[in-house]
Amino acid sequence: MCGIVGYTGPQSAFTPIVEGLRRLEYRGYDSAGIALGTSNSLFVEKRAGKLANLEAALPANLPTVHSGIGHTRWATHGGPTDRNAHPHLDNEGKLAVIHNGIIENYAELKAVLQKRGHTFTSETDTESVAHLLSDLRKEHQGDLSAAMRAAVAQLRGSFTLLAIHADNPSTIVGVRRNSPLVAGIGKGENFLASDVAAFIEYTKRAVELGQDEVITITPETIEITDVHGAKVPVREYEITWDKEAAQKGGFAHFMLKEIFDQPKAIADTLIGRLSDNNQIQLDELHMTDAEIKRIKRISVIACGTAYHAGMVAKYAIEKWAKIPVDVEIASEYRYRDPIVDQDSLVVAISQSGETMDLLMAVRHAKAAGARVLAVCNTNSSTIPRESDAVLYTHAGPEIAVASTKAFVTQIVAVYLIGLKLAQVRGELSDAEVKNLYHEALKLPGQVEQILETVEPLRALTRTFKSNNTVLFLGRGIQYPIALEGALKLKELAYIHAEGFAGGELKHGPIALIEEGTAVIAILPPHDEHALDEKMLSNIQEVKARGARVIVIAAEGVEVIGAEHVIRIPIAAPLFQPVLATVPLQVFAYEIAVARGTDVDQPRNLAKSVTVE
Repeated sequence: MCGIVGYTGPQSAFTPIVEGLRRLEYRGYDSAGIALGTSNSLFVEKRAGKLANLEAALPANLPTVHSGIGHTRWATHGGPTDRNAHPHLDNEGKLAVIHNGIIENYAELKAVLQKRGHTFTSETDTESVAHLLSDLRKEHQGDLSAAMRAAVAQLRGSFTLLAIHADNPSTIVGVRRNSPLVAGIGKGENFLASDVAAFIEYTKRAVELGQDEVITITPETIEITDVHGAKVPVREYEITWDKEAAQKGGFAHFMLKEIFDQPKAIADTLIGRLSDNNQIQLDELHMTDAEIKRIKRISVIACGTAYHAGMVAKYAIEKWAKIPVDVEIASEYRYRDPIVDQDSLVVAISQSGETMDLLMAVRHAKAAGARVLAVCNTNSSTIPRESDAVLYTHAGPEIAVASTKAFVTQIVAVYLIGLKLAQVRGELSDAEVKNLYHEALKLPGQVEQILETVEPLRALTRTFKSNNTVLFLGRGIQYPIALEGALKLKELAYIHAEGFAGGELKHGPIALIEEGTAVIAILPPHDEHALDEKMLSNIQEVKARGARVIVIAAEGVEVIGAEHVIRIPIAAPLFQPVLATVPLQVFAYEIAVARGTDVDQPRNLAKSVTVE
């Protein structure tokens, strides 16, 4: 969950490294540090806190060098202090290492290395790698790449590592295991980073790395080997978005920009998915019609916000395709011996494609014989590469830690999966699929309509900034959205918030209601189950006990008992969750701003959770 950057080339290395770290600061911001490869020595500086603390500590006459590595940290082993910040050095001060992930056997390594005379100065697992590499490099006659290959064979855990040595500072060596690392190919310069956002200003040519592959870059060359030293072909791909997509675009925060990006993101995810003969086109599934018809069960696995998208998937897929769907938290999945086989489809949802809990669950499902379909927003990340197929969403880079546009595009992606399965299995006619797809195509315009009328909601929200508890109520397919609304408020404003199914209110949660309690209720559209009428009863129940009630309801629907009503456009019932999500995002954002919290980088959170 850390940001990693390496650069070697003709530029002053400080600029691309620090700019890259700034773009990756959302991945970790407990501390930051750099190691620059000066002649026969390393210039190292590191500071606890945000990147600005590091920049303030740098001398005005910083040496001009042409290679180096940089790191922003999200603390695991050892607190966020100067001495625990990366890079970590060997005892000679000539070899520097930065690290994302966890070295599980670091204590064993540390004990061995201390017996050899190495002195440790931090509480981190990473420092053991610096000392280990130092010894191995000497054993391999100064070959840092060979030392890295030997080190990987001794390390347990998940990690990305970059190393640089003062004796040959233009060479940077990296490796990844269950943690992201990507290379960028420039003109006479090369890059390494945990995310392409770090170097997109300089190049759109990127190289993916496989498990335990060691990469060595110089200004002119890129070489990839396996742990045995055999060369691996360089697998290049093109980055399809530009640096402007990762900037705020005039908004106060990345999150607000990303909320307003949602109409385009939804449209980009939907575009071109219906053929001229009304067939849903999802060639990425890599499944024949016969294989789709054999599916007997679907398991959706995900974490956090993506888990809520998976809950929406259950409603849509079961309604349209008539296939039973289980939705499970990925971190729990493989510990209960789930029943999956070759007739099972496992849908793994992740924004980053690097979520460690989910990656382990994917591997478990594949080992059990299931086919795995990833839904992901990040090209060539680990989970898509290890899945049998991938459906990419097109949200573009999402910088704010709390997910917004990635979430709604995940929902749209699972709608497409549901429609495809239903059409192939004959549960929906081509005409029905066409109608539903065209209903989905209305979503970008409907979200735009909500955003155009959002100012009164922003003003209203600020009146709730002193509330220390907010409850969210949903029924049917809106229940996952109530959970998502509560999660957003927890993440951004650090307020106790809970989402409940409306029918559960009287089974305990109503005891929480007292004078002034804020309750946000999502009114479902009227259907044969009359869930809207039941939710209106829930509203009366909390109102009678003194709650301040905000209701999200479709245009024209009568609402009784609410202090405030937030209107959203009328949509088909299964598509309404996308629309109901947007006001909840704005609500969480505005309360966070009013309370003065860090909207884009909430405390204790990181964008990509790459440890279990």
